Amino acid sequence: MSDDEEVLYVKRQKTIHYGSLEETMENRVKHARIETESSNAVPTAASNSSNNSQLPEYFDIENEMEKDKMALLEEFERKKKARQINVSTDDAEIKKNLRALNEPIVLFGEGPADRRIRLRELIAMLGDNAIKKTDDEDKRISTKEQQQQQQQDSNQTWFHEAPDTLRVARLWIADYSLPRARKRLEEAREQSQIPSATKASRIVELQKKIQALMPQCSQIGDTRPISACSFNSDSTLLLTASWSGLCKVWSVPDCELVQVLRGHANNVGGVAFRNNVTTDCFAEVSMATCSADGMVKLWSFKSEESVADITGHMPHRVSRLAFHPSGRFLGTACYDASWRLWDLEQRQEVLHQEGHAKAVHAIAFQHDGSVALSGGLDAFGRVWDLRTGRCIMFLDGHMGNIYAVDFSSNGYHMITGSEDHTCKIWDLRKRQILYTIPAHVNIVSDVKYQKNGGHFIVSSSYDNTVKVSFFTKFYFK
Repeated sequence: MSDDEEVLYVKRQKTIHYGSLEETMENRVKHARIETESSNAVPTAASNSSNNSQLPEYFDIENEMEKDKMALLEEFERKKKARQINVSTDDAEIKKNLRALNEPIVLFGEGPADRRIRLRELIAMLGDNAIKKTDDEDKRISTKEQQQQQQQDSNQTWFHEAPDTLRVARLWIADYSLPRARKRLEEAREQSQIPSATKASRIVELQKKIQALMPQCSQIGDTRPISACSFNSDSTLLLTASWSGLCKVWSVPDCELVQVLRGHANNVGGVAFRNNVTTDCFAEVSMATCSADGMVKLWSFKSEESVADITGHMPHRVSRLAFHPSGRFLGTACYDASWRLWDLEQRQEVLHQEGHAKAVHAIAFQHDGSVALSGGLDAFGRVWDLRTGRCIMFLDGHMGNIYAVDFSSNGYHMITGSEDHTCKIWDLRKRQILYTIPAHVNIVSDVKYQKNGGHFIVSSSYDNTVKVSFFTKFYFK
């Protein structure tokens, strides 16, 4: 350094430290340690990645070859199976089978032979039962659709054109019933003018006569049980039916055998006399009988053979029958859940009436001839208007099968006898039940109203009793 050069003097700044020197030194040591650790971690990760990249890869040739062999074998087996499958040569049937398998029936540029090969390969791949399963599924779906359609049809009200004979019969019934209804109403007005005391005295006298009833005679009717009986209009003859198939006509009151009706080969369940036919009319139909085999026979007096046979019910049982008050029509209750109306002048069936859910067991006609009453094994009764064919009243109240029905002579009271041991009286005007008679302790087999006046009813039962019941309070209103 020469003397000429100037020397610069720098004054050192004073540094002031706060706190202890130990804490400062510890912080410096920690920072230095962290820096050294981070610098050492970077080359370690790099070395690991380089080591992984240097690991060798291995390819299992044997396993891959085995897989290829298995695929080839499966292909050979499939082709072998396809060659053994019999496929129809009919192109229409091939298309039908392809459609059943949800496959396109025609491919671009495909001929019948190619289509047949494709179907064979599909069957080999899906299985022999593929087409059968689809057919079963289609049948099940079609069956289900048919059932749904039938259910919809059963819930719909449908009408069909009736024959001209039914129109003729309904017009004739209307012309016959209206004058009789007018006459009945006039008689009811006359009866309403009679004092109640006079009515009561008549009822008391009638009741005394009924209470004084005694068996007048007894007769053995047949070798088998008697199933039904019926009086003629003037009560001079009694017609009985038996399980042996024989029907017999007895004189009243001496119970002498007048006529034997032979012809039924099964149990006879119902008999009836035709109205307005005298015993000297040998050529006209005077009686009708029905049996369990569905046969209905028409008889005349002085002849043991039937005049005509009605076979339209067979093989269903005909349990009861009744003549229309005019005598022109015959009503039959059948076990095919229907009742039928036969015109004896036109000599054919004019009405086949359905409506009951089960067999129809009993039938009766109103005295005017305009209304019919049916009772069935569905525990319900129905009232039908013969002039229109409509059900005008539904009798709901019994707890068991209805085996007997009848109309009162007043035209609006009805009675039903049932398996529930009771008889019920119904009012056609109010369309409701009036009274329940706890008549018997077993099944009520038959029930009848008094023909003139209807002041009492007679009921028979399987409890071996016949009971007479009075209900005069209905006739004083």
